Amino acid sequence: MTLDPIKINTLLERLRARYPIVKTQLDHSTPFQLLIATIMSAQCTDNQVNKVTKKLFVKYPDPDSLAAAPLNDIKRIIYSTGFYNNKAKNIKACAQSVLGNHKSIVPKSIESLIKLPGVGRKTANVVRSAAFGYEAIVVDTHVLRLSRRLGLTDKKDPVRVEFELMEIIPKSSWSDLSLQFIYFGREICDAKKPLCEICPMYDICPTRGKT
Repeated sequence: MTLDPIKINTLLERLRARYPIVKTQLDHSTPFQLLIATIMSAQCTDNQVNKVTKKLFVKYPDPDSLAAAPLNDIKRIIYSTGFYNNKAKNIKACAQSVLGNHKSIVPKSIESLIKLPGVGRKTANVVRSAAFGYEAIVVDTHVLRLSRRLGLTDKKDPVRVEFELMEIIPKSSWSDLSLQFIYFGREICDAKKPLCEICPMYDICPTRGKT
């Protein structure tokens, strides 16, 4: 899509002004813990994940211990995050893959990350950005919704949205934009009841008042 660069700059400036400091809300001490927490965050709030990982990582803090953990014990601990059967299988298999294929070190390349069980581009980009400092666009439900509402893309597929945003957003703003959109989506641009009347993007939003 061809978009007005002035609109893009205005959007980024307003997001920076409102959210000057952003970081992932998932608690972690290591890249591996962030990887596991992100897998667990699917269809679950960050707050709930943090409650669960506090228990999980005390018992199984690294790839070695989690790879050897009884599957039923993992299920028991992560039950409250939802879809616990599938998540537990992916978490254990991911730990085994990091242990066996990467010598207990989480890989940094997106190509290697997405080969891990339970890891797609969204999870890989979270880890690359928050754990390793790479610029990456993480397309979650908030980023997908806001990108479409603000006219940055008309695509529905997260991967296509990611690549379209990479074309129009300066690389230095990729990681911050993802987190700023998450903050903004929670505070202002709700999925069902966006607060258009107080939205700082009102004048540049093509869908204002139409949702």
